[in-house]
Amino acid sequence: MDRNFALEFIRVSEAAALASARLMGRGDEKAADAAAVTAMRKAFDKINFRGTVRIGEGERDEAPMLYIGEQVGNGQGPALDLAIDPLEGTTITAKGGPNALAVIAIAEDGNFLHAPDCYMEKIATGPEARGAIRLDAPVAENLHAIARAKGCDIRDLTVVILDRPRHETLINQVRDAGARIWMIGDGDVQAAIACAMPGTGVDVLMGIGGAPEGVIAAAALRCIGGDFQGRLVFTSPAQQQRAVSMGISNPQKIFAIDELARGNVMFCATGVTDGALLKGVKFRGGGATTHSLVMRSATGTMRFVEAFHNFTIKSFT
Repeated sequence: MDRNFALEFIRVSEAAALASARLMGRGDEKAADAAAVTAMRKAFDKINFRGTVRIGEGERDEAPMLYIGEQVGNGQGPALDLAIDPLEGTTITAKGGPNALAVIAIAEDGNFLHAPDCYMEKIATGPEARGAIRLDAPVAENLHAIARAKGCDIRDLTVVILDRPRHETLINQVRDAGARIWMIGDGDVQAAIACAMPGTGVDVLMGIGGAPEGVIAAAALRCIGGDFQGRLVFTSPAQQQRAVSMGISNPQKIFAIDELARGNVMFCATGVTDGALLKGVKFRGGGATTHSLVMRSATGTMRFVEAFHNFTIKSFT
């Protein structure tokens, strides 16, 4: 995959971030998400590639744009798969909270897991504990294995968990094991990446979140040597049957990181609101500043990009 695509796709995540950031704190989740989706869809068509949305805004009858299977790009150039979340953190953005992102993961054709928009049970960690985690192992066993790999006491581990009623048992198990917990309201892609970034104080992500975010997080962690495992969680027989029809022969399968995002992958993210990983969009008279991150699995390179946008010359809308 051509490394020059990195800058091309950063422009796409920037467009989504700029559009949705205008609605920060306005209390309208749907409007913020729609702004990001529209801007991202329009930006894709300026790139010389033939893209297929493998992970997107949902099934075709649920999403008018960026739905699973939609073709994007200008129809020329290489065939690439996309796993996207135009606005990871719609509630965060609507409430003016931290850690909202516009994210894109890119792989060569056929290298992302093709699955319906459902939930996923996840565990993610950084490079030091790569190979030490097992999704089907007891919580305490995983935490002890991570602590051994990192050379620390289990009491010094920080586990990120989405603040949801479904995680009550998981929370109690982590507490019983002796680890610390950081509860988040949304944004588990950023939390998964934080597990592999030095200085964040985050060691492992656990719990059930969106499957699309799981594939995107796996792609990001592939780029920086982290580890991830996931298992799809279905809320209805129809959803499970949909997964089977999409080629998932074993609905209970635990997917390793290399099965969720295979081959050469690239990851781009732009901050919408301020967060631990990236600063949010900052508007000023006649323009704005964005902060983005781009990573490539082929080299393990991470680049942080600060861009200054001049609206008097070119509008982002």
